Amino acid sequence: MSWHNIGTTDCLVANSGVCALVKNQQVAIFYLPQNECPLFAVGNYDPIGKANVLSRGIIGSFSNKFVVASPLYKQHFCLKTGQCLEDESIQVPVFDIKIEDGNVFINAEPKAIAAAA
Repeated sequence: MSWHNIGTTDCLVANSGVCALVKNQQVAIFYLPQNECPLFAVGNYDPIGKANVLSRGIIGSFSNKFVVASPLYKQHFCLKTGQCLEDESIQVPVFDIKIEDGNVFINAEPKAIAAAA
């Protein structure tokens, strides 16, 4: 894995998203401190709205999944799988992310696309 330090936990906003540039790609990072697994990272590009905006979306839960609603057309993307809940043929990339000693690291290579969970 190719881990990149993108800053400290002080750079994160609880229950919201931020955007980081990782190897020339925008990644939306969501921090849910109350969750057992508090960090999620997905591609920032909304393939429906055709803009880099997912980090500005609203976080919620739908069918027991944490999701982000795109600020453009309100489609929901699962933060764990990247799957669009309204259109199963659409998926955004998902990245491994972790916290170590107060620093946030992200793997620059997206996870392999999996079947809808």
